[in-house]
Amino acid sequence: MSDKRTIGMWLYKNGGGEAIGKKIIKQLKERNINTIDDINLRDATAKNANIVHNGVKLNKLDLMFSYNAGEQTIYQTYIYQALNRIIPMINSYDAFALTEDKFHTSFVLRNAGVNTADYRVCHRDDTEQLRKTIQKWGKMVYKPTDGWGGVGLTKIESEDNLDILLPFINQMNVRQVFVEKFIKYDNTDFRVDIVGGQFVGCYGRKASGTDWRTNITSGGSVFMRECNDEIINIALKATKACGVDIAGVDIIYDLEKEEYVVLEVNGIPAFATPEQEKMGLDFNDKKIKLIVDLIDKKTRKKNK
Repeated sequence: MSDKRTIGMWLYKNGGGEAIGKKIIKQLKERNINTIDDINLRDATAKNANIVHNGVKLNKLDLMFSYNAGEQTIYQTYIYQALNRIIPMINSYDAFALTEDKFHTSFVLRNAGVNTADYRVCHRDDTEQLRKTIQKWGKMVYKPTDGWGGVGLTKIESEDNLDILLPFINQMNVRQVFVEKFIKYDNTDFRVDIVGGQFVGCYGRKASGTDWRTNITSGGSVFMRECNDEIINIALKATKACGVDIAGVDIIYDLEKEEYVVLEVNGIPAFATPEQEKMGLDFNDKKIKLIVDLIDKKTRKKNK
């Protein structure tokens, strides 16, 4: 086996991401792994047997590490899927696609014995099923299956609310409607980071004011929070079920059922920002090391 290994990387630059990328590249170099940075697959083209980006044949790389949620495009993920048929990816395309879809994630988690919110999926024209569901649950949340950051989440508290929402759903280019039973909780969650099957760190997020969404992009705020072994084990089980190498698992406590519930498995969880590090979120170095370990392991396996 040759020790000469080269990977491609595309990591977000904002929120301290540029400094994180430099640390990853430095640690990889110490292990004799070269990194070609800033590979945005949106700018790649396929030519016969090769996928090319700035003259580099990406299918000849030992691995591609794609970690940029904010700049994803449909074309970029399309090339991502093709490239992963030839070389290892972190996360794999299958794991990435699974965690991008909230219904598929919940479906897989439930079948793996992981608690999620009760949910329903039906065709957008099946208004009878939706009416039966709101009548049974009282409150539910409409979620775009491919949304992120809390965008599009809508609380439905009555059939009148449902009647207002349905025309908007029909205007959108979707065929399915995904709704979850609204869970009574304290408007805080646990974000648990996992890399390579190992616990990295945990912090909390809190909804602002009267809002019920903890997402930062929806006005939520980060706070220091410890998690217990039960929460860690739930996050590890959820990560394993989804087949993700890197994950941020969002967990809340259901006050009525008195149990922890997984809300989401995020395949591209952000590192702590410089501001969050000043608060005491100090897991970045551990996360970087575990990612470098993971890349080292996967590229060695490929080259055997």
